[in-house]
Amino acid sequence: MKTTTASLLLNFAFISLATCIQFSAVSAASEAVRDIKGQALRKGVKYYILPVARGRGGGLVLGKKLNGTQCPLEVVQEKREISKGFPLTFTSVNPKAQIIRVSTDLNVKFSASSVCIQSMVWRLADFDESLSKWFIATDGVSGKPGPQTTGNWFKIEKDGVVKNTYKLVHCPGVCNFCKVICKEVGIYIGADRVRRLALINDGERPFRVMFKKA
Repeated sequence: MKTTTASLLLNFAFISLATCIQFSAVSAASEAVRDIKGQALRKGVKYYILPVARGRGGGLVLGKKLNGTQCPLEVVQEKREISKGFPLTFTSVNPKAQIIRVSTDLNVKFSASSVCIQSMVWRLADFDESLSKWFIATDGVSGKPGPQTTGNWFKIEKDGVVKNTYKLVHCPGVCNFCKVICKEVGIYIGADRVRRLALINDGERPFRVMFKKA
């Protein structure tokens, strides 16, 4: 009888622990992304993406590829720290969601125009074999989650170092059967000294960011 009681108590403890872990994971996933003033980011509202680290460039803008090709434009970081770059908007994979939340698939879009005939939605560019890099470009598709649009979705994850600071991640969850790339976004400095956004490998430094309402 004692053995049976002990087994039941042990099973209950495991179930309680699993429930707590699951609840914590759901709570973390549903947490709102917040700007530098502590306000939740909202769908369609314009924000600047700014670096947390001082002395390492400014906000984000559009730029040509490392090989000199103009279109479609890539996502690059301003060299000057005082420049906030171009504002951007965020849209959740759930079109009805008004609050932008961590660990949620998002479309990221520049609120800017260019000489290129293209959309301003972020996407993962084709793999650059010469540099072994995946760069972040524009001309992506807004919405339409599925196997044809996996490269257009990004997530915002908590940085875990300073309050209201985050990192950008490409790990789309819009296709359950697709083989996708899951990596953090960092900064790649090429031969032209331009700071381009690109996916990083394990051990490399992610681009730690904060959000400021435009």
